[in-house]
Amino acid sequence: MSPRVLIIILCYNGVADTLACLESLQRVEYPSFDLLVLDNASSDGTPETVRAQFPQVTVIENGANLGFAAGNNVGLRYALRHGYDYALLLNNDTEVAPDFLTRLIEIAESDPTIGAVGPTITYYERPDLIWSAGGMIDWKRGVAVMRTNEVDTGQYCEPADVDFVTGCALLVKRAALERAGVLDERFFMYFEETEWCVRIRRAGFRILHVPQSRVLHKIPLNARFDKEYLAYYMTRNRLLFLRATGAPLRTWLDVLLLQDLRTYLSLMLRPKWRTRSGRTGMRHAWIDFWHGRFGKWEMT
Repeated sequence: MSPRVLIIILCYNGVADTLACLESLQRVEYPSFDLLVLDNASSDGTPETVRAQFPQVTVIENGANLGFAAGNNVGLRYALRHGYDYALLLNNDTEVAPDFLTRLIEIAESDPTIGAVGPTITYYERPDLIWSAGGMIDWKRGVAVMRTNEVDTGQYCEPADVDFVTGCALLVKRAALERAGVLDERFFMYFEETEWCVRIRRAGFRILHVPQSRVLHKIPLNARFDKEYLAYYMTRNRLLFLRATGAPLRTWLDVLLLQDLRTYLSLMLRPKWRTRSGRTGMRHAWIDFWHGRFGKWEMT
């Protein structure tokens, strides 16, 4: 009997992407999975549209924008309550290959010490260009290094251990979920799945990248990451990641003095950077971190 899988799709608007994702999941070959759409208070009619076009899909309305961590935790707790063997986090702006889930389950079931697995994720616009093939954590510098923006030439041909896989498409085993717990909701978004993977590994489980499993991600090829809210969450949450994982003092000094301070000074002093909006976000991030203010950034 095939293990039961709950596929969790978290939405905050983007109804067209969600419908396309669900359509691709209708072609999945794996015999034992259910779909759960979680809606973070979309304003584009996502819950009603999904119910009308995919009546077999369970829809839960969270009632507010809970962010990535708390929003997905609704689904993870649902999976635990309803006895699923696996839970799969899947971004709503993805489309999947018909065999993607079969490939993931085959590897996850091959060893009881495997706690989580993730596919090769490529750009929707460039299926030959890798967006994520898992990643490693550089503990000296306190950074998570994702294998990204590589032309896919078959360099990742066998399943391999990694430090983390992205929450864009992440399959977690029930035993790992029970032992490591759910996502840390203090993060709201960004770094939460990386910290989660650290907990899963420290709970005694392996994490693998499965290159035979394929997912397309509709992130733009020229996506920019200089928005103020991104600067805020990336800055604050990296510090929270260091605290949550018990990073040593030398890592803190490297991040604060050599990386964050250098970035901030560049935003302040270099003419070509002065128009960018990250300065305020970084400043608020430092203040909120040291005052213990986490979760959603209440911009004032």
